[in-house]
Amino acid sequence: MFSLVSLYVHEASFCSAAQSQSTLEAKLKALECHFTWDIDLSRSKLFRLKEKLEDIGTEEGNSWLGHIYNLQGYIHYQLGFTEDAQCFFSRATEAFRRSRNTVSDEGPWLAVNYGNLAWLHHHLGEQAECQTYLSKVDTLLKEYPSPSQDELHPEIYAEKAWTLMKFGRDKKPLVADYFQRAIRMQPDMVEWNTSYVIALVNAVKYSNTPVEEDILEKIKMAKEQDPENLYLSVHYLDQCGKKGERIEDEACELARKVLRNPVSSYSGIKVLFWVYRKYVSVDEAIALAEEALEKHPDERYLRRCAALCYRWRIAFAKYGYVTQSMIDRGISLHKEVISLYPHSALVKKIDLANIYAKFGHRLAEAKQIYQKLLEMDLEPAGKQMLYNSYAKYLYFGQKDSHRSREYHKKAAEIPQQSYYRENSIKLLERVEEKDRQQNILIEELMVFLGIQ
Repeated sequence: MFSLVSLYVHEASFCSAAQSQSTLEAKLKALECHFTWDIDLSRSKLFRLKEKLEDIGTEEGNSWLGHIYNLQGYIHYQLGFTEDAQCFFSRATEAFRRSRNTVSDEGPWLAVNYGNLAWLHHHLGEQAECQTYLSKVDTLLKEYPSPSQDELHPEIYAEKAWTLMKFGRDKKPLVADYFQRAIRMQPDMVEWNTSYVIALVNAVKYSNTPVEEDILEKIKMAKEQDPENLYLSVHYLDQCGKKGERIEDEACELARKVLRNPVSSYSGIKVLFWVYRKYVSVDEAIALAEEALEKHPDERYLRRCAALCYRWRIAFAKYGYVTQSMIDRGISLHKEVISLYPHSALVKKIDLANIYAKFGHRLAEAKQIYQKLLEMDLEPAGKQMLYNSYAKYLYFGQKDSHRSREYHKKAAEIPQQSYYRENSIKLLERVEEKDRQQNILIEELMVFLGIQ
């Protein structure tokens, strides 16, 4: 009899534990945080995003600092670096508390951060700590309810939007929607509106035509509301240039301001180099990059930008219009950037190969780089870019039009929309049209000669 009672007690205890675990998991899945936002990436993409986030400045006053640390924490967890993940989540907590000028250290801006910490402790098997953060989230959301019923708190929408901005084109509709929801409920948050406008601009940043008038007006208004945001100012200047306005003087004036600020991918310096290339000159862009490197010799992001400027100069130069010292400097910078960004080096390796191949002096080195890249196990987007570039190298560097066409076909056959796929398709269509015209001429000649 005693044993039966013990068995019943054991079974009841087991059922209770299972039910408790099920309830815990349901609460975790209901949280709004990085662990529930469907942003899983391959390991290689996570490493590339990790390198990208490291280039964002973490100086005091950055309104997105807490969000940056939150995303870095999630990426480090996904890569298996749990101690680093916990460190970044803790930094996020402190960054949010410092950035909000409120009497209380607690607020709705911590909801996502506490959700991340709940998930982290759950995965580490630390269920007591997990429950503590679940309770903190619950308390925050009760104390600071959303201004709009049946919608998330605007702080959550803003962080979700900012985070999804880093995860590709397919997330852009959600990014715009979430920012709009957050701004509608809390219109006084200038940085949310700025980031929303930047998201709109980034969606068309590679287009040579200006944005539509309504978007341009939004950019102008955001710039007036957030005059210290030079990243936005440079984008606005670029749009003015696309409309045909003369912006050389404004670009030079803005460059002085950008160089005075700390180096960051958010400082606007890369976009500024694009503006210089298009509306001032590539040589001026290079001079600006070298000046920036003199001031900040240890900033790897500047080296990446400088390498880009030299690639532009070399890629579009005719033989004799670029000095050997400039080619050597470009090669040196590309090699440095490849070592500084080991997980994001594919583009720079292709660029380096093309620099070697440009004037025909170092074709063997270009061929060696391409052969190594073709042997790598790349993701579809990486293969597409490589095949498109290799096809052009075969055509211009090796004078092999047949194999060039084969690799353009390989790029086009990968079902992923991108510049490289569209470019390969366009070039294939041009070749086919040329062949068709040539066949027509041959047929006409044969008729004229009476062969047909």
